[in-house]
Amino acid sequence: MLITIQELLVRCGLPKDAKAKLVRHKDHRQNVYDLYRFHRDKFEDYQAIQSKPVFHELDYIVSFIGEEGRRARFVGVYRVLRVQPIEEVRQTIENPNDKYFYTLEEVGGFERLKERVIINWSNPISWHQKFSNEMEVIEISSGFDSKPFPGYLDFILTFDELTELVNTNNEEWRHMLSNVYGVYVIRDTKTDKLYIGSAYGKEGIWQRWEVYVKTNGHGNNKTLKELVDGDPGYSKNFAFSLLMIMSKNTPDDQVIAQEQLMKQKLGAEYCNN
Repeated sequence: MLITIQELLVRCGLPKDAKAKLVRHKDHRQNVYDLYRFHRDKFEDYQAIQSKPVFHELDYIVSFIGEEGRRARFVGVYRVLRVQPIEEVRQTIENPNDKYFYTLEEVGGFERLKERVIINWSNPISWHQKFSNEMEVIEISSGFDSKPFPGYLDFILTFDELTELVNTNNEEWRHMLSNVYGVYVIRDTKTDKLYIGSAYGKEGIWQRWEVYVKTNGHGNNKTLKELVDGDPGYSKNFAFSLLMIMSKNTPDDQVIAQEQLMKQKLGAEYCNN
């Protein structure tokens, strides 16, 4: 027997007769998943600011992050407290189409469902729908799992992703990256400049990349520090990947020699370690 998201929400305390809408956030203009995971305040603004009165006269909105196909992951119930013209809340309005600001407050009691329940969105064209439009629960997942380790040369990490791995002390990634030395590259996705470095400390690549996280992305490199000092959010442009891995038995001078060779091959601007 199929179960709907409405049944689960009502069981957890959402009033059955509440004026509510189901809202699926997915936007080709920006990565809503990243907003939710790594920039929650920006996600809150994203759903609060609207160009049309889509949340007028509602008690609640039930929020989802759109995934592949018609999948939608539940991320919370929000009470609609009030609505104001955008100019009363924002002095600078980036999008001239934005007209309304909804003050939203997340409602407790749905923690067991949050980030775990995935539904089949009934109409992918309509991103907001009446609460009465029943939608089937197709999966109860373990939540947002950390990015799995795919292989040493098969990944590119955004700075936000690296930060999450380090701050959560991800066991798999720490084990794999701390057991090798290597040559890595940081790509500035804004300018396409490449910064090449090497890692050969006690905990290998993990140890070196941990420094980047703790220094907001610059890793004590003069060039990157100037960028980050000029704009504390600039590190969002950094993408980390590996060019070469080596055994931890490799002498430090050989690791450095490989770093220099990579710099010559790629003709890149580089980080001095």
